[in-house]
Amino acid sequence: MERNTQFENRIDLGELNQLINQIKFEIQKVIVGQEKNIDLLLVGLFSKGHILIEGVPGIAKTLSAKLLAKAISSDFSRIQFTPDLMPSDVLGTTIFNMSKSEFEFNQGPIFSNIVLIDEINRAPAKTQSALFEVMEEYQVSIDGNTYKMGEPFWVLATQNPIEQEGTYRLPEAQLDRFLMKVEFEYPSEEEELSILETKHERRGALETQIINKVISADQIKEMQDRVQSIHIDENLRKYIVQIVQKTRNHPGIILGASPRASVSVMTAAKAFAAIHGRDFVTPDDIKNIVAPVLHHRLILTPEKEMEGIKPKEIIHHILEGIEIPR
Repeated sequence: MERNTQFENRIDLGELNQLINQIKFEIQKVIVGQEKNIDLLLVGLFSKGHILIEGVPGIAKTLSAKLLAKAISSDFSRIQFTPDLMPSDVLGTTIFNMSKSEFEFNQGPIFSNIVLIDEINRAPAKTQSALFEVMEEYQVSIDGNTYKMGEPFWVLATQNPIEQEGTYRLPEAQLDRFLMKVEFEYPSEEEELSILETKHERRGALETQIINKVISADQIKEMQDRVQSIHIDENLRKYIVQIVQKTRNHPGIILGASPRASVSVMTAAKAFAAIHGRDFVTPDDIKNIVAPVLHHRLILTPEKEMEGIKPKEIIHHILEGIEIPR
């Protein structure tokens, strides 16, 4: 009797894959290249993980986030971070209503389903701290009252490289609340030429005007729940722990990754597997997402920084020293 080697998914991912293809189609009407980064943004969306997008100005960081939000039928707000921005400008404030003779809370722009924070590292630490609770616990506490966020709640933040003038280094506690840091780089010569051709063909039409909404907030919540059910073998969970443990005793790292990072790697690996049509995690899924999940959580020794070594290089070295589960 012939053995059937075709694998059948135990979790129905057909709808998820169809929605992902539709989202990518809409974004690629405007964005040229950046396929891997778009995949990582979708990993964040379907794993309930906030995303930090880094890159120099003009390489479509903000545009990519705006287009992705445009393809989703849900509430959206954008906050431009500046050095004079106050926490109340983000969270909201309590004011006295004279007509009702009572205090009322006016919600700030953070109260939305999808929040784009542009140039997050141009605001000082006081304003950054306003995001700690809401990013971790999906709630805001003001004047003794707690206000819950609606679902889904997803923060996309862009930042310029910290070497640029007028930027602040984000606190480690805040960086740890981002599932991943996605690095946008300059396009190739062919991609840049295609960018010009695409822009010329639109003849002045705004990028967001040609994007159609393809997924609802309810569908996102349903797909997020489905992604959580993706299978990950015990050996792969041990593989993740080994990687994270190695960051804590590596001679080139002062501050290694926390247990929250281990959870983030597992969560992101599940979503990465799902958006590629599988209901189980493979070692390659982990290897594909481990650098974006870990590199913003690590602090290198001054010697390594002076040598120009990047965290992702050390992560790659750590991966080479660990046996891949079979």
